[in-house]
Amino acid sequence: MPGGVREEGLSAPVDIQRFETFSYPERFEAIIVPAGSFQLVTEPEAALGVLRRFHEALCPGGRLLLDLDPLASLADTSRTTRHWRDGDSLLTLSEQRVETCFQRQTMLSHLRYEQWRDDVLVASELQLFHLRLWGVLEMELALKASGFKEIRVHGDYGADAGPGPEAVSFTFEAVAGA
Repeated sequence: MPGGVREEGLSAPVDIQRFETFSYPERFEAIIVPAGSFQLVTEPEAALGVLRRFHEALCPGGRLLLDLDPLASLADTSRTTRHWRDGDSLLTLSEQRVETCFQRQTMLSHLRYEQWRDDVLVASELQLFHLRLWGVLEMELALKASGFKEIRVHGDYGADAGPGPEAVSFTFEAVAGA
């Protein structure tokens, strides 16, 4: 159950599905795909199928909110490291790009998760992280082809901010047609 729901005395059904096989018998008022998660679908035809399934899962007039990284991210190959504390542990996440394909707009990175306690490495995990990036116009066309209308694009989570050249994220808001 999502964090905070149980503490508030509420209940919410939780279901985990893959984008490629997403299906529900009921329709929703909104579908929110945060933090660039849609980019995990690396094949364009499969991504179009996902958008069509999202459209089918929405009530007429329902909204799809979808976050994407800008195409400029393909050119950024710098290594990044983040860290945070969890009790007595220091957790680190390092990302290193190992492959970029500008033609297919994809990138493959190694993500290394580490857990440190008392300056000793106690656990480490390596994950392959494959993404496909979308251009703004390309995503607008894909949404229209999937039945969406009233498509708006916001930069950096600003309701009134357009997708300017300095934006580090884009949020697409699209309304499901009948």
